[in-house]
Amino acid sequence: MYRITVFSCMALLLSSCAAGVPGGPGTAPGSRVEVVRQSDGTFTLLRNDESYWVKGAGSGGGQGLGGGSLQLLAASGGNSIRTWGIEQLEQLVDGKPLLDRAHELGISVTAGFWVQHVRHGFDYSDTASIDEQRARLRDAVLKYRDHPALLAWGLGNEMEAFKPNVESEVIWRELNHLAGIVKDLDPHHPVMTVIAGADSSKIAGILTHYPNLDILGVNAYSNAPTVGRNLVGLGWNGPYMLTEFGVGGAWEVASTPWNAPIEPDPSTKAAETYTVYKIDRDDNVGRSLGSYVFFWGHKQETTATWYGMFLPSGEKLPRVDAMAYAWSGVWPDNRAPKLESLATPVAFRSVKPGTRSYAEADCVDREGDELRYTWDIRAESSDRGTGGDPEAAPPSYPESIKQGQGSPRIEFVVPNRPGAYRVFVTAYDGQGGAVVHNLPFFVAD
Repeated sequence: MYRITVFSCMALLLSSCAAGVPGGPGTAPGSRVEVVRQSDGTFTLLRNDESYWVKGAGSGGGQGLGGGSLQLLAASGGNSIRTWGIEQLEQLVDGKPLLDRAHELGISVTAGFWVQHVRHGFDYSDTASIDEQRARLRDAVLKYRDHPALLAWGLGNEMEAFKPNVESEVIWRELNHLAGIVKDLDPHHPVMTVIAGADSSKIAGILTHYPNLDILGVNAYSNAPTVGRNLVGLGWNGPYMLTEFGVGGAWEVASTPWNAPIEPDPSTKAAETYTVYKIDRDDNVGRSLGSYVFFWGHKQETTATWYGMFLPSGEKLPRVDAMAYAWSGVWPDNRAPKLESLATPVAFRSVKPGTRSYAEADCVDREGDELRYTWDIRAESSDRGTGGDPEAAPPSYPESIKQGQGSPRIEFVVPNRPGAYRVFVTAYDGQGGAVVHNLPFFVAD
């Protein structure tokens, strides 16, 4: 499963057979990456023969790399991004394909290949569909294997989760076959597969049916600090990465009586993100190869502010600064504003349509920049996806805000239509930083 030397015997044979063939495995790669097992049983990731600790972020292509955020990743001390689909590698960042721009900035890329999900209608008994997926993978590996920014191949994301209505071993066996395709075509980059948390049945299935796996990726939220220790208890003694982490998931936090998840405040999010990174790094030396924080971009999931580390307009949020400190040991010269408090009398309450109320925020800027405020009242999301699937943004009610837009305090009238809502505030420092938070309320006749 793990290469002790640069190539296994099979890789050497394949390389020799393909030597001199343009584009074959014998072609000099743009980078050489391997997982090395040390004599004491620990693991090291080597990139071009140098130890490489992944200080990464998950990035969703166009959602995640606008407004100079890839450049900011490098400036913050990050060195890698993880994508979910091959098509993201061609998306333009600063006018250049993602891989090219990442290489210019010294950032490596774990290239995600989306392995289809049963819950999305994929049939693992359909030979034609299986063959088509395998063919797409071959094309992708042949196209990108020699790019110098490539770090690893990410085969699949949480395709085993959400009760897939097939025996899990079918998925693990197909992943093993796909990993074999990668290894035949590209012996210079390891294969990682990402799962949704870890339990005994998943680890047993992987150990039994997926021997071609080099690195286990684990997405985890509230339990992220314990992933490394738990994997050992479940029988996984190989290398791993935290591939999504950051804040408690919307399914893991307290909710209002009308089942609206209560979003953590920005300082709590930043502290939690920093702490998870430090615990995983310091407590799992020799097994953890690094991590990818979630999410280096903007994403509507439960709310427009829960997981994203940037606003849609490109301003960074406090979690970006927390990761800059975690990665580099120093704070950025200009930090995002800090929210001291957000309050409204209607928070967490049921109120009558047309009720007049107010909301006020107390924000500070460490550099003394003048803050600009925007407020928004939105319906609670009614388009809750599963496993990060795309969600539509809920409607906004700007007419509800009667006075104070642009200031730290507003007066508003709650919408006339019964249902769940949130009041959002965003404070901008004018220097590329912002802070945002929301409080839920309910309108009932």
